[in-house]
Amino acid sequence: MDFISDELLYQKSSQELTAILYEGCLQHLDEAIAAINGRNHLEANEKLKKATDILHRLGVGLKYEAGVIAEQLDTLYNYMSNRLIEANMKKDIEIINEVKKMLQTLSSAWNEALTKKNSQPVNRTFQKQLTSYEQNIATIPVK
Repeated sequence: MDFISDELLYQKSSQELTAILYEGCLQHLDEAIAAINGRNHLEANEKLKKATDILHRLGVGLKYEAGVIAEQLDTLYNYMSNRLIEANMKKDIEIINEVKKMLQTLSSAWNEALTKKNSQPVNRTFQKQLTSYEQNIATIPVK
């Protein structure tokens, strides 16, 4: 992930920041795998701690009034975080790859929703009925 200035970060929407966090977490996981392969366990420890921290921040940023989706994401973030703690203790690349695969799926879906949100108009009547979290990711096109 390229360096992003504080000013540029303040201009991002919460949805764009989430995409950046996913990207950063994936980058830390890749770097942790490289460090483990290079037998640099101290660096691997730092990268896995940073990835775990990002997952905790993603969980804290959830809007629980959104309902089931937020609760399921929280559960998934906690699971991935716990697996990374285990991977860090064991320096287990298989566990890191398990988390990486889940995170790539989330990131891909998130980026697709962002793309569709920005390219398709949303039915305003339906949008008013959505919760605050769902309004930010609604991608239902108007026919």
